[in-house]
Amino acid sequence: MIFIMGDLCIIPARGGSKRIPRKNIREFLGKPIIAYSIQTALDSGLFDEVMVSTDDLEIAKVAEDFGATVPFLRSREKSDDFSPLAEVVEEVLETYLSAGRTFEFICCLLPTSPLTQNSDLLDARRLLESSNFDSVRPIVPFSYPIQRAFRMTEGGEVDFFFSEFSNHRSQDLEKAYHDAGQFYWFKAQSGMKKGKRGAIVISEKYAQDIDTLEDWEMAEWKFKNLRRI
Repeated sequence: MIFIMGDLCIIPARGGSKRIPRKNIREFLGKPIIAYSIQTALDSGLFDEVMVSTDDLEIAKVAEDFGATVPFLRSREKSDDFSPLAEVVEEVLETYLSAGRTFEFICCLLPTSPLTQNSDLLDARRLLESSNFDSVRPIVPFSYPIQRAFRMTEGGEVDFFFSEFSNHRSQDLEKAYHDAGQFYWFKAQSGMKKGKRGAIVISEKYAQDIDTLEDWEMAEWKFKNLRRI
């Protein structure tokens, strides 16, 4: 027998981060960074379960200490640098299904997204339910038109990627957006990568990709200036 639950939050947090070692549980303004994602998910009231997918026992302990569940460990095959996020999520859902549980809506919330707002999670969830989109994510406007981007040679010379736009005014060019790198809502029947994608637009002040120590410092600066501590 299969029990259909409501909403599931999956926080993927493997142990093998290389650019920032132990990134997912590194201290961020007083507590492990993953704790912010867990708390945001729990505080939202949207989820029947908030679980962490990890291959790492220390991360699992931290996750449970802050209120998430770790019902099983991630397989070794889905724990290396090359495992796509969608495949990690699919493994989680297949494991739940093998235990007789499935869900209606799933949110994959990244463990290094302390700036994620409860209101954005809710807005994206509402859009997913009320539209014909199969998935919804937050996006951020590029601060400068991508049509005017430069490339640089090894010798330092620069030229336009798209020379046809070199004389266009910035305000006349089509606006472009990038992934905020926070979360992905999707319908269980569609999967994370298939179907029609929708988005909500969020402010750049609430988004910060964290791949370097400089990124980390910027995220802390934004967090403090948003007076969330």
